[in-house]
Amino acid sequence: MAINLVKGQTIDLRKNDKGETFDLSKVTMGLGWDVRKKNTGFLGKLFAPKEEEFDLDAIAFLLDGNDKILNLGRTVNQNGRQVGLFEGDVIFFNSMRHPSGNIWLTGDNRTGAGDGDDEQIIVKLDSLDPIYQKIIFVVSIYQGRQNNQHFSMVENAFIRAVDANGKEITRYSLSGDASLNGMCTMVFAEAYCKDGGWKFRAIGEPYQTDSFLEILKKYVNA
Repeated sequence: MAINLVKGQTIDLRKNDKGETFDLSKVTMGLGWDVRKKNTGFLGKLFAPKEEEFDLDAIAFLLDGNDKILNLGRTVNQNGRQVGLFEGDVIFFNSMRHPSGNIWLTGDNRTGAGDGDDEQIIVKLDSLDPIYQKIIFVVSIYQGRQNNQHFSMVENAFIRAVDANGKEITRYSLSGDASLNGMCTMVFAEAYCKDGGWKFRAIGEPYQTDSFLEILKKYVNA
């Protein structure tokens, strides 16, 4: 049975306290959320302007033993504009697969082991180069500041880890409340290497920015 975490709690991904073991050769980090529906009544629904759709993006940072990004990637031309962080240690919508092939972003996926996930980041933890000691998982609301969208409008948000055999290892859930008003980015969780194994920690740290680049700065050498 999967372990439901609380903020700040850490578990071992390989083996839980009940003696269950998990295959970390391919781990799916599934992220999901629902947008809270406004209760405006019949007339409100009839005459209210159409709301902007929420576009939430999953991002992963691969860090070394000093909590730093080793490779910021290169800049490429996409649709007539210069886009950075391509094929580096940041996995996001413009660079969905790590050069090693050991971690990638699938985007929307509602089938198989990931049923119910809105986005998935898949990582082959057993194959990851030992130089990478930590992975941070972030969710950001695209243009959240511009559209006045924030995590207090989001409910039933979660991140979960599913092993190579489709067994859910752990899950961390949170629902938006007034404390998340104006917060457009969330550092959900991290997986980190310790004593030769992988641990998973629930973080749930919100930020006002809607750009994960602002979060990334703290992990880049000056």
